[in-house]
Amino acid sequence: MGNSAAAALFALAATVAAAPPETLAVKTPHGFDAAVQRTEQAIAANGMGLVASASASRGAAARGVKIPGNMVLMVFRNDYAVRMLAASVPAGIEAPLRLYLTEAPDGTTTIRYSRPSAVFAPYGNAALDAMAKELDPVFDKIVHDAAGR
Repeated sequence: MGNSAAAALFALAATVAAAPPETLAVKTPHGFDAAVQRTEQAIAANGMGLVASASASRGAAARGVKIPGNMVLMVFRNDYAVRMLAASVPAGIEAPLRLYLTEAPDGTTTIRYSRPSAVFAPYGNAALDAMAKELDPVFDKIVHDAAGR
């Protein structure tokens, strides 16, 4: 698949598959690499850990294919992991929580995420809900710090 075909497919997928309503999107004025760096710094500054990252655009670049920048940053902290698992072992599939950064054609970057309370709500567990409500403002602040707001 050529670069233009990949870009067209990427654009089509973005318009066809709308994000779930609980997914928030914050547009930043920053270029992709700067936004990734700012987000990683905001994760640390807000006392959370960057557990892992994944990037289809970096993987594609390693194969010589250019697609718009994207990066999933997986964020959590062990004390929250212990509390989460004490409340609900099945909820463990939700951790680490994810921030998804995407590069726009105008050179800006959007950060998408779901608040922890939305992620963990389906489990119907009071202890899990309490933990998630503690994490909501932390994730909001990470994203807004990264966006420069």
